[in-house]
Amino acid sequence: MSKKKLKILLSGGGTGGHIFPAVAIADGLKEKFPNAEFLFVGAKGRMEMEKVPQSGYKIVGLWISGIQRKLDVRNFSFPFKLISSLWKASRIVRNFKPDVAIGTGGYASGPLLYIASGRRVPTLILEQNSYPGITNKLLAKKVNTICVSTPGMEKYFDKNKLVITGSPIRDRITNSKITHKEACEHFDLETNKPVMLIIGGSQGARGINIAVASNLKQLSQKGIQILWQTGVNYYDEAWRLVKEHSLEKTVFVHKFIMEMEIAYSACDFVISRAGAIALAEIVQMEKACIFIPLPTSAEDHQTKNALTLVDGNAALFLNEKDAEKNLFSLIEDVMLNENKKQELIKNIKKFKTTDATKNIVNEVIKLLN
Repeated sequence: MSKKKLKILLSGGGTGGHIFPAVAIADGLKEKFPNAEFLFVGAKGRMEMEKVPQSGYKIVGLWISGIQRKLDVRNFSFPFKLISSLWKASRIVRNFKPDVAIGTGGYASGPLLYIASGRRVPTLILEQNSYPGITNKLLAKKVNTICVSTPGMEKYFDKNKLVITGSPIRDRITNSKITHKEACEHFDLETNKPVMLIIGGSQGARGINIAVASNLKQLSQKGIQILWQTGVNYYDEAWRLVKEHSLEKTVFVHKFIMEMEIAYSACDFVISRAGAIALAEIVQMEKACIFIPLPTSAEDHQTKNALTLVDGNAALFLNEKDAEKNLFSLIEDVMLNENKKQELIKNIKKFKTTDATKNIVNEVIKLLN
């Protein structure tokens, strides 16, 4: 590897499950190569355009969106967006001259990694789910290295390119030293009452939000404090319900929680979707959890993700269609039963993996040599 200043190109976006692993990888590489120059590429109007700069990195946007799986009028603009994005990605690669390009999934990573690999830039993609996304499936034949979280992915990818690395988690979560007391004080929570954290993914989850809303009063009557990440679309409705039931002192509503390491430290248990990054963080933080998978996820991969923990008696599972009716009883029976909750925590510790970010950084270094 030459001593010239390294230039590292990254793309991952659309959801936190693509963005935050990319940031974690960048942080890991920055630690190894403090003088390296980083550039992220995202999709205009998507959350990465806000979250990546908040993490301290420069980002440029492509005019790109996903193709709808069903017949949809929005698909008519897709060819034009793709051509525009390929053209801009070509300019970015030509002008930035990256030493390596890394994709963690999402709309923008497709055009960027396609162009980079075509220009013989060493390329690496990360697939964290048990079923690969469309972008990564299309890129798999062109890239040099494919990092995955779990075994068994050779049925989708060339086994000679596969490396099982685990799911990278932001350093601020893995290295968090904040105490439960400090975390509760940060969110104005009482330390002597149970705290339920609701994280329906970075964009919120309508099914989870509705289930929580339907049980809001019962949960509060049980003395449960609720730290609720609603996403943008349900935020106003959640606040309306909180005010209607006069629950401002026990229910704390946020569109998005940036300081997730503090939220995890504050909570006693979690209600969550079952995306790969959510699973990895919940395991890392050793939290009892009820997973309510997104029923429309590709090949039902969120259910498959969740069942890896559920089958080991390390988490609980609810179908979204049953959540409104059964959420409260499951919380009451298990999460408010200290022995049962501790059993979940004991078992989830068995699923902890270490050094996922370091493993991926090492694969990047191999490409640079």
